Amino acid sequence: MSTTSNEVSDTSGNVGETSTNGGPAQTAKAVAGNVGNAASSAASEAVARLPEAGQATRQAVEEANRAIQSGSDEALMAGTTLSVGLALGLLLGGANRLLVILALIPAAAMGFTLLDRSQSGRGSASVKRG
Repeated sequence: MSTTSNEVSDTSGNVGETSTNGGPAQTAKAVAGNVGNAASSAASEAVARLPEAGQATRQAVEEANRAIQSGSDEALMAGTTLSVGLALGLLLGGANRLLVILALIPAAAMGFTLLDRSQSGRGSASVKRG
C-alpha cells in the first residue's frame, strides 16, 4: 500500500517536516520579505531616475515637433496616411486598443499641423483658385 508523507521540500532541496516549528513557513516568510525589499529598492531607484526620464521625454517631443513643423505638406500627408493605416491595420488585426491609440498619436500631431497650416495660410493647401 502507499503511504503519505508530511514532508515538504524547500528551495534549497532540504526536506523539512510540516509541523508547528515553521520550517517551510519560515522559508516562505523570508522569501516574501526579500521580494518586498527588492521591490522597494527598485521603486526607489525608479523614483530617483524619474526627473531624468522626464527631461529626455521632453527633448524627444520637442525634436519631433520641430521635425513636424519643418516638414512639407506632402510629407505630412504621407505620414498621416501611413499612421492612420497602421492604426487601422492594428485594429482590424485584433491588437490591443492601447497600441492602436499609440499608433494614432503621430497621425494626430501631423494632422493638426496640416490643419493649422491650412487655416493660417502658411501651407500649399491654402492656395486659392479663382
